[in-house]
Amino acid sequence: MTKRVGILTAFVFVFLAGFVVNRLSQVTAQPKQPAAPFAAVPGEKGGQDYLGAYEAVEGWPKSMSTIPGHDPKWGWSAVESVYAQNPNKVFILQRGELPVLPERMEQQGIAPSLSFPVGQHPWRNASQGANSAAPGGFGEMINGERLPRYVLPADSVVYPTWKGKMGVDARWEHCVVVVDAQGNILPETENWKQWDKLFAYPHSVSINPYDPEKHVWIVEAARHMVYEFTNDGKQLVKQLGTPNDPGDDKTHFNRPTFLAWLPEGTMFLTDGYYNTRVVKFDKDGNYLMQWGQRGQVYGMETRPGYLNIVHGIAIDPVSRRIYVNDRGNRRIQVFDENGKFLDMWRTNTGEVGKATSTIYTIYYSEGKVWAADERTHRIIGYDTNGYLQYAWGGEGLFQGSTDGIHGMSVDQEGNLYLGDLYQGRANKYRPRKGANPNYLLGKPIRVAWKE
Repeated sequence: MTKRVGILTAFVFVFLAGFVVNRLSQVTAQPKQPAAPFAAVPGEKGGQDYLGAYEAVEGWPKSMSTIPGHDPKWGWSAVESVYAQNPNKVFILQRGELPVLPERMEQQGIAPSLSFPVGQHPWRNASQGANSAAPGGFGEMINGERLPRYVLPADSVVYPTWKGKMGVDARWEHCVVVVDAQGNILPETENWKQWDKLFAYPHSVSINPYDPEKHVWIVEAARHMVYEFTNDGKQLVKQLGTPNDPGDDKTHFNRPTFLAWLPEGTMFLTDGYYNTRVVKFDKDGNYLMQWGQRGQVYGMETRPGYLNIVHGIAIDPVSRRIYVNDRGNRRIQVFDENGKFLDMWRTNTGEVGKATSTIYTIYYSEGKVWAADERTHRIIGYDTNGYLQYAWGGEGLFQGSTDGIHGMSVDQEGNLYLGDLYQGRANKYRPRKGANPNYLLGKPIRVAWKE
């Protein structure tokens, strides 16, 4: 009896083992179902989404040597800002011009185990350096704060910290350049040359999307000014601030940075590199109010409404929420239109104060706040509650790399424009065919004009 039970048990064991092995072989042979896609173009095989849902437009913009009579030895400089009025009229704001670099340079040793140029990265940081784009730095950093150590003389372009030589390392021409959809430099660029003398650190260019006359606004950080021009650049319409005289009252700024508007024309200015406030004006440019207090410890502040380096602003015209880039404390703070604190979120990873993020500019459209991060070289999308949605970008020598993005704009066709400080160029990106629309920077609202 015992022998029969043993034989039967062995038979059952062998049968079950064979069944299991057969099933496993069938499962292994079946193709694995793809996971839910994260790619910007669903169903696309391979790739890294370096440029997200976009492809870079090669050869945009054209060389500055295409300007009649322009010296071909001089070219694009640190691009601070870019604004697309429409696909055929894009404003590029830069800090003068820099010498055009050769395509190849022989690598040389400059110190033990150190050679230049480094092949994997751009040879020159167009923005930062003792003799890069004028006017150089804003002064010393003391205890993490940028102090107003220097007041720029009225007839000066550069700060005392800049060690370059004008006409050799840089020259102060063509701070404003206007280009079309193909990247051709438009003739009206010459209208803007007359205003180069007003600027020493032109920081941002924008148009009030509710202004039917499409006046162009430029925030000038070094001279502590905000300028309003006619759309063709022929006339200066308005000035806010007191030139070369920093302060923090109704008529003085201290290194202002960016502008944004509500539908009725109410204007908000982030002020800025030294001041730590948002200033509110009516549609005619009259001062209304301000908010923001200086954070006690740069990079470590966690209290609502306290700011260090107020460097970007974006507005949801429907909810009227004001998104403010508190760059120094690596967070975005949200206020109502009268400065009441509503929300905030951090942009860095890890401990508070850890320098893993430096947001240069922010942009709002279609329910998302997009941020350009200089530290990670990423373009980051958050929902309006601060939850991460998507991120793309990377540094490098390829067209469209995102090394130091300081300006963002989108035209009516959905083309994206980025101003790169470090590469010293503006880039144009078109949406890729089949791209997930949730990964695209949405088109801005332009109520008063369509082109």
